[in-house]
Amino acid sequence: MTGRPYRESTGVLHDTPEARDDVIMTITTTDNLAIARRYLEALENGVDGAALAEFFTIDVEQEEFPNRLSPIGAHRDLKALLDSARKGKKTLRAQKYDIQHSIVDGDSVALEVFWSGYLATPVDTLPADSEMRAHLSIWLEFRDGKICRQHNYDCFDPWWV
Repeated sequence: MTGRPYRESTGVLHDTPEARDDVIMTITTTDNLAIARRYLEALENGVDGAALAEFFTIDVEQEEFPNRLSPIGAHRDLKALLDSARKGKKTLRAQKYDIQHSIVDGDSVALEVFWSGYLATPVDTLPADSEMRAHLSIWLEFRDGKICRQHNYDCFDPWWV
């Protein structure tokens, strides 16, 4: 035995990364996806300030590409990210990030997410208590277990009032 989980000649008894010769995974890769999931959970739970800042490097850059709520997009540093989260917390009474797909490649994590939020205050033509929905593509780059770059492509479902 080589210290790997037992294999039979017809297949792998335990199909874990350690049991397969063709898969190389690092703790960093696994950790980055787990951190990305915890980050979205923190946003759902309304975490802001120093607790939210723990997810980011001090020199983080976020790029929000143009969408219905941000027609010219936005470029944010750490302070602006935290300010945006604080404003969002006042605008939304609840939000949910449902990860549809994820791809991890080294220090990069790509997420396809279905987002929904219930408004605490009116937004555009939507009154308070309305539900907003969006299909998101969130690309995260990590350095030393923290997000150093984030790109958001937010496609909001149409709303009419």
